[in-house]
Amino acid sequence: MAGLALLWGSAFLWIKLALNSGLTPSQIAFVRSALGAAVLLVLARGARQRLPRDRRTWGRLAVAAFFCNALPFLLFGIGEQTVDSGLAGVLHATTPLWSVLIGTAIGTERAIRPVRLGGLLLGFAGTLVIFAPWQTTGLLSTGALVLLGASASYAVGFAYMGARLTGRGAAPLALSAAQLVAATGLAAPAVLADGVVPVDLDLRAVLAVTVLGVFSTGFTFYLSYRLIADEGATSAATVGYLLPVVSVGLGALVLDEALGPRVIAGAAVVLIGVAATRWRRRPPSPSDGADTAELVAPGK
Repeated sequence: MAGLALLWGSAFLWIKLALNSGLTPSQIAFVRSALGAAVLLVLARGARQRLPRDRRTWGRLAVAAFFCNALPFLLFGIGEQTVDSGLAGVLHATTPLWSVLIGTAIGTERAIRPVRLGGLLLGFAGTLVIFAPWQTTGLLSTGALVLLGASASYAVGFAYMGARLTGRGAAPLALSAAQLVAATGLAAPAVLADGVVPVDLDLRAVLAVTVLGVFSTGFTFYLSYRLIADEGATSAATVGYLLPVVSVGLGALVLDEALGPRVIAGAAVVLIGVAATRWRRRPPSPSDGADTAELVAPGK
């Protein structure tokens, strides 16, 4: 989860830099999917993991790629054209809440403990404290609604992946590579629909889209698959709360941005909320079981 947050937390920055350098949202969605797929295909080949070969699995991968890759990648590019990064971070942080609602509706989240639900709400509250969206404009703008739709799409994709793709004996590297291949194919029509727009690429644009594709898409998506397979869709979506903590931390370390008391307090609330979502009851120890057995045996 920490690795996923570190890699994913910088995605908004790379998207904004790519947009400012003249790339269109559809071009960014296509290039990041293609680069991420290329990286994972190389890693899967190195690990001797074969891509799925049956049509049913590829059909499921296409559905997952649409909701978890092609659609949100395009929507985030469109939304960030008119919405600042602070509000985008808040709207992205609704993904865990969407995941709970969708998981409850389809039956994958049957019993959410009060501590975990409280952690989800606390994490979102901490995100609000960090970004203070009430201080910005455009909270109900079209761009904000587009970003909200992207976050909901991520949650749908995570739920579908957890229900239809993980836990079926397929290797995460092969599945994640195949899904990004499908996402690349789904993103191509949007580029053609926009028309081939000439782009005067500078070094900053090349670096931004390369890092976005290789690290914030390829490696990030593989880690997402691992987390969904190990702990479920809602746990994987919870990493969205850590993204603003990473972004403000990188801003302070790399860009020398000031960290005020509100930001520090919000980050602390987020970390407490995420810790609550990952709280587990301690299973009985073997010694506890032995003591119980000794007490029950005479009764028999």
